[in-house]
Amino acid sequence: MKLFVQQLTVMDFSYLHPRRGLVGESWWLDVQLEGGLDEQGMVLDFGDVKRQVKALVDEQFDHRLLVPAEHPRLSLQEEELLFHTEGGELLRHRGPATAVRLIPSAAVSEESVSNAIHAALRPLLPGNVERVRLRLRREEIEGAWYCYSHGLRRHCGNCQRIAHGHRSRIEILRDGVRAPELESRWAERFKDIYIGTQEDLAAITRHGDQTYFRFAYRAEQGAFELELPARRCYLLDTESTVENIARHIRQRLETERSGRHFRVTAFEGIGKGAISESPAMQGR
Repeated sequence: MKLFVQQLTVMDFSYLHPRRGLVGESWWLDVQLEGGLDEQGMVLDFGDVKRQVKALVDEQFDHRLLVPAEHPRLSLQEEELLFHTEGGELLRHRGPATAVRLIPSAAVSEESVSNAIHAALRPLLPGNVERVRLRLRREEIEGAWYCYSHGLRRHCGNCQRIAHGHRSRIEILRDGVRAPELESRWAERFKDIYIGTQEDLAAITRHGDQTYFRFAYRAEQGAFELELPARRCYLLDTESTVENIARHIRQRLETERSGRHFRVTAFEGIGKGAISESPAMQGR
């Protein structure tokens, strides 16, 4: 007998890629359990699937920096990690152990993360569950999208972790009409970007011939620090909440195209986000 739950949860996280560097991502998780029926006539109660499977993923993998533990250009020392891309760029992360998840593989992929979740989950399931199948998958998006990472120092939950991220789509209306060229322009601008807060920029450094930004702050979960190439960063004067991101894009569009009216829908991962609208469009 097989029990399945599609779209059980969404994983929003960042990971280290040998070419792209720090990448924000969002994946659906589908689960299938196979086994005999228990005394209730169930493979596993749906409520237990949520309590055990979803809770484990949310606690141990979601809103973390996923690190390929077997990558040859990775160096780990206590709470600090150093990672060099194939292009020679450096990424340095420092923070509580709960902000990072090591994936026992040379690369972070749907398969390697599924295997890591399976290894953590299997001992928690009852004996009648004989097989667990996990499927991690991206949202199918028509139109523009981008991957970004960030950290929210003032957030009381796991968003305070300095390197977590999302794969997000964007929709822009100009004078009430969809503007795909503007969506593509902003998606390209935010491609594999770290959206940092000016207040959290602790230092500007040099490694070789490149300029680096070092972000640092102390939050409820501990002290965080992240250093990466400046060219891979985009600075805001505010916290990098999705509300502020949507407003920032809308204000930039208004500055560049005076007299036009804009409605910006910025997503934060899958199925959630914020809308910022030019004042003259309010109430239409």
